[in-house]
Amino acid sequence: MRRLILFCLFVIGLGAAVFGFLNFQGLAAKGEFETILLDFREDIPKEVVEKDLQVIAQQYQVTPQLDNKFSAKDNVYIIKGDRQRLKELQKSQFKSATEFIEPNYIYKKIPQPGEVAFLGEFLKPNADEEEVTPSLTGPNDQYYSKQWNFHNINIEGAWSQTKGSGITVAVIDTGITRVRDLYETKFVKGYDFVNDREEATDDNGHGTHVAGTIAQATNNKYGVAGIAYEANLMPLKVLNDYGGGTVADIAEAIKFAADKGADVINMSLGGGGESQLMKEAINYAHNKGVVIVAAAGNENANGASYPARYPHVIGVSAFGPDGEKAPYSNFGAGVDISAPGGSDAGKILQETINEKGEGVFLGFQGTSMASPHVAGVAALIKAKGVTDPDEVLQVLKQSSRVIQDDGLNYYGAGQLNAEAAVKLATEGQISFSDFFRWLRDNGYLNPGFWIDGGAVALLPKILMVVGSYLLAWFLRVYFPFTWSWSLSSGLIAGSSGLFFLKGFYIFDLPQWPFRLLGSSIPELGNTLQGTNALNPLFASVLIPIVLVALLLGHPSGKWFAIGSTLGVAACLTVSAVYDPTVWGLGSSYLARVFLIANALLCYGLARLALKNERQVA
Repeated sequence: MRRLILFCLFVIGLGAAVFGFLNFQGLAAKGEFETILLDFREDIPKEVVEKDLQVIAQQYQVTPQLDNKFSAKDNVYIIKGDRQRLKELQKSQFKSATEFIEPNYIYKKIPQPGEVAFLGEFLKPNADEEEVTPSLTGPNDQYYSKQWNFHNINIEGAWSQTKGSGITVAVIDTGITRVRDLYETKFVKGYDFVNDREEATDDNGHGTHVAGTIAQATNNKYGVAGIAYEANLMPLKVLNDYGGGTVADIAEAIKFAADKGADVINMSLGGGGESQLMKEAINYAHNKGVVIVAAAGNENANGASYPARYPHVIGVSAFGPDGEKAPYSNFGAGVDISAPGGSDAGKILQETINEKGEGVFLGFQGTSMASPHVAGVAALIKAKGVTDPDEVLQVLKQSSRVIQDDGLNYYGAGQLNAEAAVKLATEGQISFSDFFRWLRDNGYLNPGFWIDGGAVALLPKILMVVGSYLLAWFLRVYFPFTWSWSLSSGLIAGSSGLFFLKGFYIFDLPQWPFRLLGSSIPELGNTLQGTNALNPLFASVLIPIVLVALLLGHPSGKWFAIGSTLGVAACLTVSAVYDPTVWGLGSSYLARVFLIANALLCYGLARLALKNERQVA
């Protein structure tokens, strides 16, 4: 009896294994196509190729044509045809003149219409919308607080190291339309393989949404943020307005991206059907150092779709705000890592276009939304000097949050962790060239960084320092005194502090000491939290009162106390104009009144201290 039971279990197990194998093969051959690919050998004379094409045209009543203008060098032609015609061609005399004859499979955007109800969250593109306030703990983008996905992957910790400057990410999708929140994003030339033209604008909305997650303009007081927002975007349109595109176009776009200097490729598209042409294009790009990322698919199936399933492609599954696998996400074979893709509980918000081509903020969900998270973080990793695609994958895997008991491979190596990935990419790379690259990537070598505001806006700080000296000069007219280092250091400490230190991020060192050293007295109350909102206890006359009371009898300390009091007055006055954000008061007129009132009290306190000094003298 025991042997019979064991034999039955063996048969069941063998059957399951065979079924799984057949299912795998089925996916490789399963796919929609309307045309057939003929990849003629490059060593065949052009006259022979043209003769074969003429025979095919006459025999099958078709018109062979190049898929696009880039296909000529590879001798890739397409003709109309179904599975029956494909079988005939693969057995014909033309087989010897070709590298392969295969279906020109149609891959589609992910999500596909009807699969996932992704149009769930809609926000008006209005930067003055009153009910939305910028985040106090991150960039000042209008809807950043709604980007749960960025908080989930610890993006702010990654930004302290790099924002992706110098890296190019190719978005192979429906194209990209430069909506308002992409105005400041850097672009390089792409191509529209659907319409054979250079301008690759979006006529669907999918590609623009995906591109936004990768490199949406950030810290511009509008819209939302992007992961590698200092990187370049390369728009490559391979999907039409319905979201479908052919393997031939996608493969050519991959090679185009590799030849034009792309560092990372994102493909939020997929389907059934394995393609030799696609595999060769992926290998070509991988050998040129390109990191290739693709969505796993939205069928809740055991096994990722193509192209995520190909070797050298990082397949990405999706999870929702609760950290659980999204109900639509594919899993199993081909999934290397998981990232936020959204669910009904919370979607991925970005600015894209509606059916009229107008900019709107929409919440989408799908592995299409998960894939660009990984592509964006891959760009950050590359910006830190890890250039080999296999090493980038290892960094992504080793830094991910491991999910225990993941027997079905819902999450691959784990859940994406941007901060840990960038930190891991940075370890062991400290050298002069790395330090110089760090200076360059973080903008310190660019004068515009300091003028327009990178770590901190320069103009308000200059006004604070100048204002404090003007106040001292004005009081000196009534209460003559001698300039001293104690007074000057007090003016600096109270007004601006060593503000240029606030943006320094040195590898694995904690950043709060730099924030502390780079903060003025009014900013000390929020330096550890790293927020912009001023603590009312520090941004007031209280600390100057304490300093004056303690140091007024000290020969040099009194001048530091007087200088810092004037510096605080200047700082609070400028803050009231530029950024009147105070804990408990927000950015209202009440906050302005609070800051100005305390600035006046500080000025009055300094005047009293100088008057007392004159009387004592």
